[in-house]
Amino acid sequence: MSSKSLIRVGILGTGIFANESHLPAIESVKDLELVACANRSKDKAVEFAARAAIPEAKVYDSLESLLDDPSVDVVDILLPSQFTLGAVKDAIAAGKPVAFEKPIAAKLDQAKEIVHLARSTDLPVMVLENFVFWNSLDAIKSVLPQIGDVVYFSHYCTAPFNFNNQYLKTWWRQKPEHVGGFLSDGGVHQVALFTEVLGEVESLSALTVQVRKESGDVDSLTSTLKMKSGVMGTFTYTSAVSVPRMNVLRIHGTTGTIVYDFSDKSNSTITLFTDEYKQGKNVEFLPTTDNGVPSEFENFAAAVQAKDKSLLKVPIEKAFHHFAVICACVESAKKNGTSVPVEVP
Repeated sequence: MSSKSLIRVGILGTGIFANESHLPAIESVKDLELVACANRSKDKAVEFAARAAIPEAKVYDSLESLLDDPSVDVVDILLPSQFTLGAVKDAIAAGKPVAFEKPIAAKLDQAKEIVHLARSTDLPVMVLENFVFWNSLDAIKSVLPQIGDVVYFSHYCTAPFNFNNQYLKTWWRQKPEHVGGFLSDGGVHQVALFTEVLGEVESLSALTVQVRKESGDVDSLTSTLKMKSGVMGTFTYTSAVSVPRMNVLRIHGTTGTIVYDFSDKSNSTITLFTDEYKQGKNVEFLPTTDNGVPSEFENFAAAVQAKDKSLLKVPIEKAFHHFAVICACVESAKKNGTSVPVEVP
């Protein structure tokens, strides 16, 4: 692959998110070309290939066949998280950069091994965490100095349970092997959001509960956090309650407050409160209407083209931390809310 050639992508896992998000995102990135796909159910791969204009000769039923294809430069993996480790290991062994969906793994020991694998190679290894690419985060960081020293924050995210959620029908979500089920599946997004602005979590105390039997595991948490910076905070997350959806990050400093309301992602707002703006000042930014997924692949493509994994906006250690925070919440809850440290790789 020359520095100016298209990066040829092989996709492993051709389910819902591959069709609805990865396919249009990859097609939108000028440096990427989707050339092959694989699924253990080859019929699903054939259906995906028809939508993606992939020749039938480039449709496979195994990762091994996909990696053996010399026309595939990089691999995009969408598998149940308990299978991610093996797939990442095989991709690296084949000398192919790899991007894969969050959470980083199903268990913390698997996540640690993925970190060690990623550190052992110069190949870009990227966990696809789209919330990090939201324009709103740069806007928040741009006004953060105006509220002085950050003292406290609250990140509150509740959503009505959707009985018609198509993801509920996937077998690996009905009987989750990944820690906390939907808590790690969706909760890592929220951790990614507030840690991108405020830094990493050092320790926490949490309680969890399972509200809906359809969730397959605990599906709601509330926690108190101590950040490595010394800032205090709270984090509440559930998608198992009722209307309305409420997604709000509040950051309180010595000279002001920032309120980010993304309950409606298409009409999210950032409001700055200071002595000068006692009634609040609207912070202008362009909302991310594509949920950040195309930007993930643009970033991955840039790192692959430059052969420089340091260009990745979500380095493997960052994705590990997102997951480790959720794991710590689940662990703390099992100990009746005892404070626990967030593990490091």
